[in-house]
Amino acid sequence: MLGAFVLPVDRFEAAKAMLSEFDPQNRLGISALGPKTENAGAFSQALSKVSGAIRTLSAFNSDLVTIDQLEMFLPAEANLELLKEAQSLTGNLPAFWEVPSDRAEKTIALIAELNSENPTFGFKLRTGGVTADAFPTSVQIAKVLRSAAMQQVPIKFTAGLHHPIRQYRDEVRTKMHGFLNVFGAAVLAADHEWDEKQTSAMLDDEDAKSFQFENGVFSWRDWRIDLNRLKDRRKFVISFGSCSFDEPCEDLRALGLL
Repeated sequence: MLGAFVLPVDRFEAAKAMLSEFDPQNRLGISALGPKTENAGAFSQALSKVSGAIRTLSAFNSDLVTIDQLEMFLPAEANLELLKEAQSLTGNLPAFWEVPSDRAEKTIALIAELNSENPTFGFKLRTGGVTADAFPTSVQIAKVLRSAAMQQVPIKFTAGLHHPIRQYRDEVRTKMHGFLNVFGAAVLAADHEWDEKQTSAMLDDEDAKSFQFENGVFSWRDWRIDLNRLKDRRKFVISFGSCSFDEPCEDLRALGLL
């Protein structure tokens, strides 16, 4: 269930001490998390250091650790030239670029243009945080999902998706998005060409009984997608990062899905 372990680049040195816990059959797969920068110049300098750190850790013990991908925040003035510069530094390493939801569609379009030549970039959407204002609306998420699907840009998510089904949580004083809602809406919206209203309706659903897994089919209400189509769609709906591994598992067990 655990894909890449999200590890800030400034913690790479500390991670070296833990590599003895792994072996060549069970290597530590890392999603390298770069620092947030305020402008294009600082971004370029930081990315250069990040690329160097990735090469250093990869060479430290390739039998025990792999860098599977990079994720990093893009500054507001990011444009095609900056992304081309980033690609020259990252090479063929998959990279997911994060921006606020109000800049998402423009950034996805830039990524799609660059991917037409070398498809290594994806988009990263922040779906929550520790305060209510960190959570995008369902409409905002729906727009991003549709944009990424139409332009075939891989997307991953971060923060706020601790629980399978959308629900109100006292700790953040708002409703948290469910990861079954988000992933389900992403694949069904792409497969059935939903509009924003229909996509938002699934994102807003708080009834676990609406979601069914049976006989090689995933369904939400009357909408279905079979396993083969689901696998194709999941090539573009990659993963979500969470600070908790246990909470999602416990919730899935409570729903009888795990």
